[in-house]
Amino acid sequence: MQGRIIKGIAGFYYVKCCDGNIYECKAKGVFRKDHRKPLVGDQVEMDVIDGKEHLGNIAKLLERKNELIRPAVANIDQALVIFAAASPEPNLGLLDRFLIQMEHNGIDTVICFNKEDLVSDEEKKRLARIYESAGYQVLFISAAKKTGIVQIEEVLKGKVTTVAGPSGVGKSTLVNCIQSETVMETGDISAKIERGKHTTRHSQLMEIDEETYIFDTPGFSSLSVSELLPEELKACFPEFAEYEDQCRFLGCAHIHEPDCGVKNALAAGKISRERYEDYVNLYAECKDKRRY
Repeated sequence: MQGRIIKGIAGFYYVKCCDGNIYECKAKGVFRKDHRKPLVGDQVEMDVIDGKEHLGNIAKLLERKNELIRPAVANIDQALVIFAAASPEPNLGLLDRFLIQMEHNGIDTVICFNKEDLVSDEEKKRLARIYESAGYQVLFISAAKKTGIVQIEEVLKGKVTTVAGPSGVGKSTLVNCIQSETVMETGDISAKIERGKHTTRHSQLMEIDEETYIFDTPGFSSLSVSELLPEELKACFPEFAEYEDQCRFLGCAHIHEPDCGVKNALAAGKISRERYEDYVNLYAECKDKRRY
């Protein structure tokens, strides 16, 4: 029987199958031997052990479209990254690290700033300018006041989306707004996999409708870019692309080289200074990581 992993906890995987039931499964030892670990979002083939109790074994992982390490999920169409506009103040360096991870994995990202009611229109314009100039869609909402939720629903429609962000930004509140009461109260899911109501500790795939799914994932406080080569980093800043053919040197790092198209665009205000300065810092971090 085929299905999709919707949650994993302590070696148990909960698989929603084509018969509509959720099966509690263990993964066969062959995955450990091959150094492969099932991820939430994986499509799998499953052997039923007990049809009445809905128990099974995962026999095969089907081919993945993509995967992420943090959050640890697979087969994603897009990411919705949520930061608070205030309380806590958004850590734009951390946001850039998340965007780099998504760009490196070829996953489209929409940026959502929650708690919009806590900041001025000027601050919203500033945040939008930084990321819209890089080509990202930027949304402002208030999950607590349920404003802007329709925009989020339109972005999610018909796609598998990983919803991610730091702890304390209202991510779970937003996820609860998006879910229908039917999803929230499904007895089979509640009985098997609902372990905590307030803090997300495990990635979980939730069905909004037949074509729309969201991953609710644990909050993060840091992300590494150490797996990237320094020369790979610039490809993760999409706003650089249209100016790179104006650089004098092939393979320009856009830092110390003269006649650099990216630095000229920066000076002309076409590229965000905040984003560029973060690029320079992360480039140095990547170089230092590779040295040791």
